[in-house]
Amino acid sequence: MCGTENRTQLPLASSASGCSCCSTEAAPAPTAAAGATTVEFAVDGLTCGHCVQTVEKAVSAVDGVESASVDLVPGGRSRLWVQGTVDAAATREAVTAAGYTFVGI
Repeated sequence: MCGTENRTQLPLASSASGCSCCSTEAAPAPTAAAGATTVEFAVDGLTCGHCVQTVEKAVSAVDGVESASVDLVPGGRSRLWVQGTVDAAATREAVTAAGYTFVGI
């Protein structure tokens, strides 16, 4: 078999059955609780569901943040929604400390 490739062609997962890191559909924006503010930021460098969980966990640990949610765009600019009392500088620090690029609003 020298010089002959023998590969199995696998079908791509559809967005209906694929995992969150492979889906091309945008997630709906989270809704804020009464009195809470929701701010959207852009983040680069996320490629999979594990990246999403890492950023959400890091940002959720920031004082005043009620929740953090990421709409993943693998290899592109992902959207990060932060609810609560949002401090952009603290959010930037959390994202960069997690190993990703905080682009801003």
